[in-house]
Amino acid sequence: MSPIDERPIIAITTGDPAGIGPEIVAAAWSDPTVHEICRPVVVGYSEFLRRAAALRRLQLRITCCDEPARAQASPETLVCIPPANDHAPSVQMGRIDPKAGQAAYEAILLGTELALAEKVDALVTAPINKEALHAAGHHYPGHTELLAELCGVSQVGMVLYLGPGAPLRGPAGLAIVHVTLHMAMKEIFRHLTAEAILNKIRLIHGLVRCLKNGPPRIGVCALNPHAGENGLFGNEENLLITPAVRRAQDEGLPVEGPVAADALMVQARDGRFDGVVAMYHDQGHITLKLLGMHRAVNITAGLPIIRTSVAHGTAFDIAGQGKADPGSLIEAIRVAALLARHRRRNKSSTSAP
Repeated sequence: MSPIDERPIIAITTGDPAGIGPEIVAAAWSDPTVHEICRPVVVGYSEFLRRAAALRRLQLRITCCDEPARAQASPETLVCIPPANDHAPSVQMGRIDPKAGQAAYEAILLGTELALAEKVDALVTAPINKEALHAAGHHYPGHTELLAELCGVSQVGMVLYLGPGAPLRGPAGLAIVHVTLHMAMKEIFRHLTAEAILNKIRLIHGLVRCLKNGPPRIGVCALNPHAGENGLFGNEENLLITPAVRRAQDEGLPVEGPVAADALMVQARDGRFDGVVAMYHDQGHITLKLLGMHRAVNITAGLPIIRTSVAHGTAFDIAGQGKADPGSLIEAIRVAALLARHRRRNKSSTSAP
């Protein structure tokens, strides 16, 4: 009898085929470390993957299957689960195209269905182009909002995560969740509430507990310069952020704030905090990408499935040139496998007599 393979099954979507998605998927697939930590399958049209393998001059055999558990994958054999009839549309590299947006959407839809049905242990997504997605008739601000709807949940958080290692000094790396996300700056004040901030504190606490395998330390960013200077530069700290932090503390969560964002991010880098709550998109993104653009991972907290992604976009400017860096995707696969193993251990412990 052959031993049971304990590696989690990870589904990887191809992203927008006019961008670097299929290329970084093919490049990551050829990395032997990916196969050491998981059993990967790719969700998307096989022709896009053949083109990507040829672009990178990879000796990859592309095969198709319909059941992830039966996939016989290796660094030399890429196993693909295509949507529908596997008839890939004609797409021009580096251009916004509704056909590319539709292909990306179909891969996300199928990958999510596999994860919800527990046929895969986690979902890893290559980047999509939001304009192409909209052109295809799917009006979502991004992956996070689309996945929330597909999974039937309303309280989710976009987290950027950088694992342990230089320049970070903390043992668990750094995770940053965003209270508001894909919206114009002028819209932030309408969506920023004490309840929304408290929800993100809870989400980042739960996620970092898994990543750290222990109690996390959470810091909450101020919105205004110098944390508002007691109302001189805005009252959001007094009216919204401090009440949310106090409610979280009353729940027993180890959280501090609000702290001026420039000071807090330095403290987080130096290991004082494992998780940070940012008030808006760029407050969190700029920090993480400066610390480690090509190692950063996007995690969606609050979903019933595990989903990670790259922390970069479709890179139309270099699409089709064979020079895209697969580092963020490889790290996203590693983090997905880590979270999947943690979830499996938790299920085993709760089901034990």
